[in-house]
Amino acid sequence: MKSLSSPERSGEMDMPEVSSQMIEVCPFRIRGDRPEFLLIRRAPGESLYPGLWQFVTGRVEKGEKASAAALRELREETGAAAVRFWVVPAVDSFYDPREDRIALVPIFAAQIDPGFDLRLSAEHGEYEWLAYDGAARRLVWPGQRNCLDIVQRYIVGGEEAGTLLRIS
Repeated sequence: MKSLSSPERSGEMDMPEVSSQMIEVCPFRIRGDRPEFLLIRRAPGESLYPGLWQFVTGRVEKGEKASAAALRELREETGAAAVRFWVVPAVDSFYDPREDRIALVPIFAAQIDPGFDLRLSAEHGEYEWLAYDGAARRLVWPGQRNCLDIVQRYIVGGEEAGTLLRIS
């Protein structure tokens, strides 16, 4: 039997680093009575996942709160400001084998004014507003599909949890 002071328990064992330095934002708008979700496509020249459709994704800067980073990244990547803003009760996660790191990514939802004219940053080549089914088909990563499901059901769908999760 191993004691709590064994190398495996004391942190001397090689383990992947766990970090939380990224955020994702699921932007949506309501047109008439129908929600549409914004997906942005990474530019073809991007070194990581060129051409991938995704939510707004970015890094948290030193000293910045995740929620502030989410609003900043939304503005930087699309030019948009959130009309309403929520924390999503989920954390996306993935393993990066190049860095031997497990990333934990807080998720946010942002309602955008339906008449806003988006301006994409250079890291994205195009965008599309999609109904739930179309957005779910376009997203590649299971964690992002799960996030979309939660936003659709609890926030857009008006369940009580959506009210409790609203930041602004």
